[in-house]
Amino acid sequence: MNPALITYGSLFTAIALEVVGTTLLQQSQQFTRLLPTLGMALCYGAAFFFLSITLREMPVGIAYALWSGFGIVLISAIGVVLFRQSLDLAAIIGLGLIISGVIVVNLFSKSVSH
Repeated sequence: MNPALITYGSLFTAIALEVVGTTLLQQSQQFTRLLPTLGMALCYGAAFFFLSITLREMPVGIAYALWSGFGIVLISAIGVVLFRQSLDLAAIIGLGLIISGVIVVNLFSKSVSH
């Protein structure tokens, strides 16, 4: 199988699991609800496992930047949709800058294996 496919597939799986875990963290109500707490722990553990697979081919700094950048943007969107949280203009601009940074790293950095 293509190493780039495995690397990016693992990275996006890690991101998805981290976002689900963070959503469950909100639902756990400070660890007072058992099922969301267990789901959160499983998601975070699996997210780190898939991130470790990513690190076979991608430098840790780049992988973590992509993981955290996408995670921040996705969990912010989930906060707006599921938890009815609002984002002000500064937050929206900041999230746009994060997305821009992720695009620049992926398109132009020689540190990322393409």
